[in-house]
Amino acid sequence: MKKIWLSTLFSLWAIMLFAQITDPLDDIAESEKAVWIRQHQAARDRDLQNSADNRSDIHYCRMNWTVDPAIKYIQGEVMTVFEPSEMVGSLEFDFSQVLTMDSILFHGQNLVFTQNGDVISVQFPAPLPAFLTDSLTFYYQGEPDSTGFGSFRVDTHADVPVLWTLSEPYGAMEWWPCKQALNDKIDSVDIFITHPSGYRAASIGLLQSETTANGWITAHWRHRYPVAAYLVAIGVTNYTVFTAPAPFGGDTTPILNYVYPESLADAQIGVDENVEVFQMFNQLFGQYPFHAEKYGHAQFSRSGGMEHQTMSFVSSFGYELLAHELAHQWFGDKITCASWEDIWLNEGFASYLTGLCYNFLRPQYWEIYKKDRIDKATLIPDGSVWVDDTTSVERVFNSRLSYAKGAMLLHMLRWKFGDPVFFTGVHNYVNDPALEYGYVKTSDFKTHMESVSGANLDEFFADWFYGKGFPSYQTSWSVILGNEVKITLQQTTSDPSVSFFEMPVAVKMSDGVQDTVLVLDHTFSGQVFTVALDFSPDSLVFDPELWLISRDNTVVSIIEDPLPALDIDLAPNPASSFFTIRLNAPNNEPAKMTFWASDGKLVKQGQLDIISGSNTIPVEIGELPAGRYLLRLESKSWQAERAVVVK
Repeated sequence: MKKIWLSTLFSLWAIMLFAQITDPLDDIAESEKAVWIRQHQAARDRDLQNSADNRSDIHYCRMNWTVDPAIKYIQGEVMTVFEPSEMVGSLEFDFSQVLTMDSILFHGQNLVFTQNGDVISVQFPAPLPAFLTDSLTFYYQGEPDSTGFGSFRVDTHADVPVLWTLSEPYGAMEWWPCKQALNDKIDSVDIFITHPSGYRAASIGLLQSETTANGWITAHWRHRYPVAAYLVAIGVTNYTVFTAPAPFGGDTTPILNYVYPESLADAQIGVDENVEVFQMFNQLFGQYPFHAEKYGHAQFSRSGGMEHQTMSFVSSFGYELLAHELAHQWFGDKITCASWEDIWLNEGFASYLTGLCYNFLRPQYWEIYKKDRIDKATLIPDGSVWVDDTTSVERVFNSRLSYAKGAMLLHMLRWKFGDPVFFTGVHNYVNDPALEYGYVKTSDFKTHMESVSGANLDEFFADWFYGKGFPSYQTSWSVILGNEVKITLQQTTSDPSVSFFEMPVAVKMSDGVQDTVLVLDHTFSGQVFTVALDFSPDSLVFDPELWLISRDNTVVSIIEDPLPALDIDLAPNPASSFFTIRLNAPNNEPAKMTFWASDGKLVKQGQLDIISGSNTIPVEIGELPAGRYLLRLESKSWQAERAVVVK
């Protein structure tokens, strides 16, 4: 298929649309919303401004938790090593008022503390100097709330008790004292989970030991990478454990799986399929971020999954669910959104990476994926990728905006710049030494894409990230002269927040035997494009490869009466510096003169003054390189064309 470029244009390929497939990611987002709505009817919204003040840097936590999966209760001892960022007489931590803080120990002394809502304030005997590392230990117990997507839950599978946690976005403080605002990752953790025998405990990092005493088992997990509070998790039940290797580049990362015994066969199939996804992500985005430890899955009893660092919690082992949670290890865990306003940096990226699995590994589903995401993103005429209300978990984890529209925003950047620039920009972003293992904002990603592309993306993000809604395109086209095509592209927007969405637009022209893709640099509504083809098309398909977030697009073919054709003569032809046009015109009127290269590009144009009767007009060739061109003349009442060779 030939591709014709107009202005700053990019190419597309023809597509076929397939029947719909089940979308597990939509189930993930929708179930997350449903759980929160159901469990949060009378609960308070969480506002990050009401979280613990960020006046210290948490370096290390040693968590000791005693739990029984048959009982919703936790007894905890959490030692926290911190470094004040200023002289402090007190520090604040997020901690649910539903739990009981028995004591807080500091240098062998019990500290005075106060609780205000879900923030606990610790008073030190004397002010602590800035930048001097210190520690304290919390002793607490109680029956945790289960707000958010679960926080701390006990349930059953096959009549066996199971306990699991899921702290995103505001649930960590429901079961342990922490700093859960997105501004301070814990540098490293040791996690000790004590539980009745007959069960096994899963968590993040590497398993160090499992020791038994008096009918109880203590599992020790160690993690030596920075981790956000909401990505710390535990799961306890009668897990069956197996490991699958994920080799890449001469190295191997173990995929460790804690699964329900009744799910073992499905888990083995799903994890085996996940290995090639693991290898592809390594190739595209750099080495698995936690390669010195492991990746893994722990099964839990809530629909969907959660990307706990180094060990995703999943309800089942479907292809797209496992791909989505693995993608989060790069986008969400290695780099984590610095505000829930920017949750698309987690969810939009992970959603698009599942699409890349179809694009590169299972191409029969790629068109289905794109159509499904576009349909979701444009289901309702308003809404931005940027989250305008972080107190609403329903809004933060909106499947239409944070997931589908966020994914397609990335897809459009890929279309706008092409694969080499797009993937280089994303790779640089996720591997930026100043950002990795920390918190990121949309501006960080934008800066990397601008640096690689050389483009200013202010308008793009103003329209597609902050702006609401989407465009609808109205395309009218006609064959106006021989094989010359005239295309008029108009646009309406679904929400008044954006008056015009500027994007390159692709159309496929075909005559049933041959076809070509034109890419139109669409900068205003009503823009007219003309291009000469080497065949006369009889159909136009708008956005044939589904690059654009758009809906309700229309295409209209217009049949125009052709102008009478005049005979013209050129001499000399071939020509080197100039040639002469000879023609007999019916009246006095100006004519537009255009030169078209063999690939359909307009390369030179001007205007001629034509008189009634015989005309002999010299034409300077100028800087046109040697080659074959089509000379075209057009007035209000006639047209003419002739091939000219420049030597």
